[in-house]
Amino acid sequence: MKQIFSLIALLILVAANAFAGNSFPQTDNTADDDITELLSKAKQGDAQAQFELGKCYVKGSGVKQDYDQAFYWFSQAAEQGNTLAQCSLGYCYFLGNGVKQDINKAFNWISKAAEQSDAQGQYLLGKFYEVGQGVEQDYKQAVYWYRKAAEQGYASGQFELAYCYNEGHGVEQDYTQAVYWYRKAAEQDYALAQCNLGVCYENGHGVNQDYIQTVYWYRKAAEQGHALAQCNLGVCYEKGHGVNQDYTQAVYWFRKAAEQGDALAQSLLSDCYYRGKGIKQDYIQTVYWCRKAAEQGEAIDQYNLGIYYAKGQGIEQDYTQAVYWYRKAAEQDYASAQCKLGICYEYGEGVIKDINQAVAWYKKAARQGHEGAKEALNRLGYSW
Repeated sequence: MKQIFSLIALLILVAANAFAGNSFPQTDNTADDDITELLSKAKQGDAQAQFELGKCYVKGSGVKQDYDQAFYWFSQAAEQGNTLAQCSLGYCYFLGNGVKQDINKAFNWISKAAEQSDAQGQYLLGKFYEVGQGVEQDYKQAVYWYRKAAEQGYASGQFELAYCYNEGHGVEQDYTQAVYWYRKAAEQDYALAQCNLGVCYENGHGVNQDYIQTVYWYRKAAEQGHALAQCNLGVCYEKGHGVNQDYTQAVYWFRKAAEQGDALAQSLLSDCYYRGKGIKQDYIQTVYWCRKAAEQGEAIDQYNLGIYYAKGQGIEQDYTQAVYWYRKAAEQDYASAQCKLGICYEYGEGVIKDINQAVAWYKKAARQGHEGAKEALNRLGYSW
């Protein structure tokens, strides 16, 4: 399901909305005459013109990009009560664009917009309360403002409200309500909501389990480039859930997600190359994608990378590197890696032989029920 991002990450994701409610391409597509007219109106105190001029300075559209000027014109419009300018000014204060960063002022300006029923401001204010920046963390207040935005049809607010219901943050957990609001946002092509609605259908949370609907919503999000949905769609093809089993399609979607840095997709793509599922077996590619996932902290891939180094499979044999990756996984309590690390210490493979270290790692694995580690301890005359 959706991760809780930091507020700054979420605000970066909605940067365009925080300024103008639409995309901000960095192109000069505003005629000089238009800028002259905007500037004239802005100087005469026209709040909307002031806001639009601020947008131009943010985009570098018709003028040289200049955050100081953007801040100035947003301030002028915000002081007159223009809610979009107030949101944009809050965003400037949050990131320190054109002004010294000030989280409290960011909160105050976004609050002003929210209190004037601006849906974007309501959503952003909810995010401040959820994360606890500029104000004490308060999930109930977050829900209050998300609901305000959601009821105005603001997709981000609908998504966040759904997530609060899904997790029981600030409101009693209610999968039915989560599905209701995910659907509202999903029907507006909000990819995160489409992916999470797919998860609800897959798990039967708040709705009858339905793999066909699962695939439908994953595909909607995947085609918008949502990495988790692409990975999940690949799994559906791999398992034949809601679609005919098709390893080639599984690989296609795993690759889409893996190339965006999704660790699970990288792991699954590595496994496809290893087993030759949906693609020609290729140990070099196996190791390539395994390493990508391992470097993101996936324990199973750290363990597998250790195996590949130990065997010299798809990579030059290197017991020192094998130990390095076994240890990475073992420190995450991955029992098989703990047992392998015990073997390395027992026999001096890639590390100085040390029976005490071997026993220590065997015990860690054995206590998790690893049979190989138990057998090793029995053989060495130790209990676990």
